[in-house]
Amino acid sequence: MKHTTEPFNLLVIDDETALRRTLRTALESMDHKVTEAANSAQALEAVRRQRFDLAFLDLKLGTEKGLDLLPELLRSAGDLHIVIVTAFAGFDSAVEAMRRGAFDYLPKPFTPNQIRMVLDRSALVRGLRNRVAALEERVGGPDPTTELETQEPAMQRVLDAAFQVAPTDATVLLRGESGTGKNVLARALHARSKRSKRPFVTVHCPSLSAELLESDLFGHTRGAFTGAVQDKTGKVDAADGGTLFLDEVGDLPPVLQPKLLRLVQDREYERVGEPIVRRADVRIVAATNRPLEAEVAAGRFREDLFYRLNVIDLTVPSLRSRRKDLLSIARGLLAFFNRQSGKSVVGFTAEAEAVMNAYSWPGNVRELRNAVERGVIMTAGSEIGVEHLPGQLTTAPAPRMEIGGHVTLEDLEAEHIRRVIASAPSLDEAAQVLGIDPSTLWRKRKRSNPPKGNP
Repeated sequence: MKHTTEPFNLLVIDDETALRRTLRTALESMDHKVTEAANSAQALEAVRRQRFDLAFLDLKLGTEKGLDLLPELLRSAGDLHIVIVTAFAGFDSAVEAMRRGAFDYLPKPFTPNQIRMVLDRSALVRGLRNRVAALEERVGGPDPTTELETQEPAMQRVLDAAFQVAPTDATVLLRGESGTGKNVLARALHARSKRSKRPFVTVHCPSLSAELLESDLFGHTRGAFTGAVQDKTGKVDAADGGTLFLDEVGDLPPVLQPKLLRLVQDREYERVGEPIVRRADVRIVAATNRPLEAEVAAGRFREDLFYRLNVIDLTVPSLRSRRKDLLSIARGLLAFFNRQSGKSVVGFTAEAEAVMNAYSWPGNVRELRNAVERGVIMTAGSEIGVEHLPGQLTTAPAPRMEIGGHVTLEDLEAEHIRRVIASAPSLDEAAQVLGIDPSTLWRKRKRSNPPKGNP
């Protein structure tokens, strides 16, 4: 059987010192990290201060019963795998342990190989659960690689830098307009990191009130606020060992910024309503569409938090700056929506591609995704035509030319001449602004505006 290659954080709960030490020695020889607890109080204190992957819990703890402690441990750490160990193995106690939420049952004496088998099964279950969570989050979304494939040098530089930093634990700040695919890049960073087998957890900062967002992020205890009828673990705890993605962190309420600073700086936090300091082993990736320097200057975002987040700064280009990628992204999206809808649309008409190329895409890849999805739904044929695309693609004004954009020198010069003439009182003054003589301006103007025919 394949053994776990990733170290676990383990808790051994047993009232006999010699047995704790023996089990600890065996587990540490397998490269796992081990904490000991001799009774219920020590065990509960341990799980409240840090996250454990699995606990070995003795059925008898002196005058206490391990079965009574089991549900308390699960309330404090809902995703903890608990293995009951006992020298008094019996069918009834095994059934009762499983009924109360135990992950497994291990009779004493046990061998190192039996321990490995339990840990391997725990790792397998966690891995499957993380894969399911990742798939659930991606339902309705295209394959991320579609949006990251590029022929544009600017985008390639971003990807090169991102993948260089991915294997580290450095905090990354992703900038860019809404819809550029910052969340896709964040997931790619996680997939290429040493934490890839652990959870990738997203916190949408603008989506909730400050109170609910704090609970969503850090968790809460029962009675912490109205409606808190039971303990709840937060997303920081859920992301332990993996990556915590803070989407649109520039919208984080000011009251939560000091608490996030503590998490980023010290990897410490507290649940709402619980004065117990907990630790989290998470890699922070944040994204924003706001100019955070301006937010800091305006007093809306903490300067110290900004610098803690801005360790590695990457700006994802807008879709209008990725013209060479536009149609390849659209075709990748088309393939996804074909699979999702059971259709077999083969592509776009030449007219549809021309319209898509001419459009400015203010909503970036997200808007393109919606347009392609609409096209797949609306077409009854083998291609998506102009008539199947959203109306704004054909009614929107042509985008303004930008220096450095995908435009020829001839078109850029013609546009510049038109703007100067429009703002100048006369052609002579326009020629002076342009630094050319009036006859040259006249020829250039005639060339860019050829006559339509004789009257």
